[in-house]
Amino acid sequence: MSQQGYVAAPPYSQAQAGMGGYSAGFGNPPPQSHYGAYGSPPQGYSAPPTGVLKPPASSSSGMPPPPVSSQYGANIQQNGAHHHSFPPPVASAPSMSPYGQPPQSAFYSMAQAPPPTQQLTNQMSAMNIGGYGKLDGQRPMQVPQSPSSSAAPQQYHTSPPPAMGHPPLSPPGQQLSSFGSPPPMATMGSVAAPPMGMSGPPGPGVHQPPLGPQGYPQQPGSPISGPYGAQMAGPQMAGPQSGAFQGGFPGGPAQMAGPPQKKLDPDSIPSTTQVIEDDQAKRGGQVYVTNIRGQVPPLVTTDFTVQDQGNASPRFMRCTTYSFPSTADLAKQCKVPLAAIIKPFATVPKNETPLYIVNHGETGPIRCNRCKAYMCPYMQFMDGGRRYQCGFCSCVNEVPVQYFQHLDHMGRRMDLYERPELSLGSYEFIATLDYCKNNKPPNPPAYIFMIDVSYNNIKSGLVKLICEELKTLLDRLPKEEGAETSPIKVGFVTYNKILHFYNVKSALAQPQMMVVSDVAEMFVPLLDGFLVNFQESRAVVNNLLDQIPDMFADTNESETVFAPVIQAGVEALKAAECSGKLFIFHSSIPTAEAPGKLKNRDDRKLVGTEKEKTLFQPLRGVYEQLTKDCVAQGCCVDLFLFPNQYVDIATVGDVPSHTGGSIYKYSNFQVEVNGQQFVSDLRRDVEKSIGFDAIMRVRTGTGFRATDFFGAVYMNNTTDVEMAAVDCDKAVTVEFKHDDTLSEESGAVMQCALLYTTIGGQRRLRIHNLSLNCSSQLSELYKSCETDALINFFAKSAYRAMLNQPLKTVREILVNQTAHMLACYRKHCASPSAASQLILPDAMKVFPVYMNSLLKTPTLVGSTELSTDDRAFHRLLVNAMGVEETQVLLYPRLIPLHTMDVSSDAIPAPVRCSEERLSESGIFLLENGLSMFLWLGQACPPDLIQNLFNVPSLGHLSSEGMSLPVLDNAHSRKIHSIISSISQQRATSMKLLIVKQKDRSEMLFRQHLVEDKGLHGGASYMDFLCYVHREIRQLLT
Repeated sequence: MSQQGYVAAPPYSQAQAGMGGYSAGFGNPPPQSHYGAYGSPPQGYSAPPTGVLKPPASSSSGMPPPPVSSQYGANIQQNGAHHHSFPPPVASAPSMSPYGQPPQSAFYSMAQAPPPTQQLTNQMSAMNIGGYGKLDGQRPMQVPQSPSSSAAPQQYHTSPPPAMGHPPLSPPGQQLSSFGSPPPMATMGSVAAPPMGMSGPPGPGVHQPPLGPQGYPQQPGSPISGPYGAQMAGPQMAGPQSGAFQGGFPGGPAQMAGPPQKKLDPDSIPSTTQVIEDDQAKRGGQVYVTNIRGQVPPLVTTDFTVQDQGNASPRFMRCTTYSFPSTADLAKQCKVPLAAIIKPFATVPKNETPLYIVNHGETGPIRCNRCKAYMCPYMQFMDGGRRYQCGFCSCVNEVPVQYFQHLDHMGRRMDLYERPELSLGSYEFIATLDYCKNNKPPNPPAYIFMIDVSYNNIKSGLVKLICEELKTLLDRLPKEEGAETSPIKVGFVTYNKILHFYNVKSALAQPQMMVVSDVAEMFVPLLDGFLVNFQESRAVVNNLLDQIPDMFADTNESETVFAPVIQAGVEALKAAECSGKLFIFHSSIPTAEAPGKLKNRDDRKLVGTEKEKTLFQPLRGVYEQLTKDCVAQGCCVDLFLFPNQYVDIATVGDVPSHTGGSIYKYSNFQVEVNGQQFVSDLRRDVEKSIGFDAIMRVRTGTGFRATDFFGAVYMNNTTDVEMAAVDCDKAVTVEFKHDDTLSEESGAVMQCALLYTTIGGQRRLRIHNLSLNCSSQLSELYKSCETDALINFFAKSAYRAMLNQPLKTVREILVNQTAHMLACYRKHCASPSAASQLILPDAMKVFPVYMNSLLKTPTLVGSTELSTDDRAFHRLLVNAMGVEETQVLLYPRLIPLHTMDVSSDAIPAPVRCSEERLSESGIFLLENGLSMFLWLGQACPPDLIQNLFNVPSLGHLSSEGMSLPVLDNAHSRKIHSIISSISQQRATSMKLLIVKQKDRSEMLFRQHLVEDKGLHGGASYMDFLCYVHREIRQLLT
């Protein structure tokens, strides 16, 4: 377990109902609308149901749990830097709550408060965060009393209640640290674990845990007690403070301001890069076999190979926890959301087996008669193989005659390993006509390219670039495995205030243009010759692509339409009776007289007010109807935007974001600056694997069900997730709620079934199955949490909530829920320890850094300096992201390049994302999946600059428009290979921005250093941790 003791100022806590209300959204509260009761009455922190206190479990390795004393012990700070001493806790403490917390009076009756800076210093010193792996031979660090406060001494005199039998301090060298991996610490009621701080050798049968990779002993959750600890001076505990700290913490900057006189060592708080490195060291390069229920997969950042043996690969499905609480009450108590992030079309690496395709012929896939779940490894065969019991609803079904097979002596079918649907977690069925529209097989899909030829796009050279690129790109349309050519048909439209359709039938010598100027009643003026096979019509199409830039070269038309363009695409697909995708290249807000006309509603004065949410709400009406039409036709919209000013992304991006489409944005587009990035995005977008006209349903075992869905999807009812198209980058986050008790014996099973049309026009069902554990012990839930999946869920649910709630409320809910989850762990799963320790579950020890980063995203931070379009764009992007994408977005990789080994193939290990890690003589690469920066320190060695930029020193590099040339030397080759291997891992192409230290452009780079204070508001990681610790302690008193 990791620990932290941290306290900052303000009023986040009065224990609130389900989280002040994420009510239905999080935890299992009263049935209400999604982010329900934002105003529900406060409700105390309920006591655990009996049965939650668990005797110490032995760890997975069969080792008894380590003793509960901890290296970050009660008041011990082992931060080698300073050795001070402070009075040991007195034995007779004032009466206390069972969590070793001094009664409130201890905080409120301080005689006088130290000034804020001093106060922070006191907090830091009191908080013993120190001592991450320096165990032996150090004397406990003690903290000087604060000279400014006569009441200060009293602060340190509170100690855990004598009942717990804690002697004052344990000798150094015996404290155990805690960042490792056995089960979360034993709970209070347990006798086996010696009381904290026990002197003498560990009790019988209790081993010192082995040292972890960094020399920290491994032990699950551990207190980082520390500088912001309980024994903290100052009135800052008392009630709310005035003033709001932008970015989510009420409470004036004063409490956090001013450099502390004694600097806390940032290495002493949990490090994301360390967690990622440790997981890579422990599980990297291994084969992850999916034959065990409820096992926690390697992190998304770890490089591993999956072998499917009955549960879906984590590439397709990841969960917020792999051990569900068995009752709704437990779920409500711990507030950890139960969710799965499903990427049904995720790319399977070349070294893993592609999905098997099962064909049951005319009869179609075998399904349970009652709940309609598809045949899968969780079905139990009985009665000699003549019947099977459904693993989801327990209904007993007859086995169809043609599917009959004898059972072996273990009760398993003899053909178990020959049938993918009986032995694998993921596979596909070929669907019968019953699964097709109007019971007839679908036609192959079509791609329609719709180019805005208004003045801006012609002048910037964009139209010419698109036409040139399409000539080669159309040869690379996706095709079926082993097919020579692509069955996808293509069509072309250009538009400004009116639309131009092109007949490119192969029989024609020249393409023909047809104009529709009545945009109010959109229709497609030709059927035959609009959608064609590129191979057959290549000459005519290339002829057209050559002519388009010249045809509109002298245009002065700057007004555009937008909704009629989508309408035209849908009508064309309807007429051709197929599904497909529209590629729309658009530049400005649609102001021409037409349906869907928009006006500028970008009012920054609304930022920070109750009405801020309206900036992100799409305009309804025409666009809402368009979304319905698109989904019904299986028409996906991909939008490439080239804005020079506000275009109302919240509205124009609404159709793409409900049809499984993607949105790309290139502000102030210039061919020489953004051309390469756009072309790479377009290529990937055209070539990627995709399914059309999709509908997904998530079935669950009895006791829980899917209640909420987040993603680039459309929901017509509460169960069917409709996607006009689904590609390899799109993920749907599904939240689950209990409707009954779950059985620990049978666990929790779920099946995601996706019905879709392939590129070749075949209807298929893709099935992903996953089985999780269930437990009545909260410690099991916390032990199998996945931080990266949790933060994906929180990001998506907060980004949805902000459409209906003030941003301030959304931020408060996030912090509040963070505190609730961690307080519940502290209360029910951690061993008793001093209140000054912030104790974090091992699996969630870096959760606070991600949560703080989420609060500082442009969308949530709420600053008038940020463009509304950028914030809306970010919101729509995240909504469709999988776990891997949100992980790197919220904790970017900062890679030092000046120390790299040019002869090795490996990418250098990233460092923590903070300014403190930069060095003036260094070069660093930062990437978050959307942006990439190369940061050059002021004192960069000239020979390195020469090797990379072919100029003698940093001073010779201009600050504007620098690019990284490809040079023939080892350094240059190595950096280009690192950049290209990073780019291949990411869903969108990243333009490399080169920034010099202290240049104006450096601000863009700095806002990605997520452990530091936010440029537009928001706390540093350290302050946030401190803040959360204070919240937790308030919840526990």
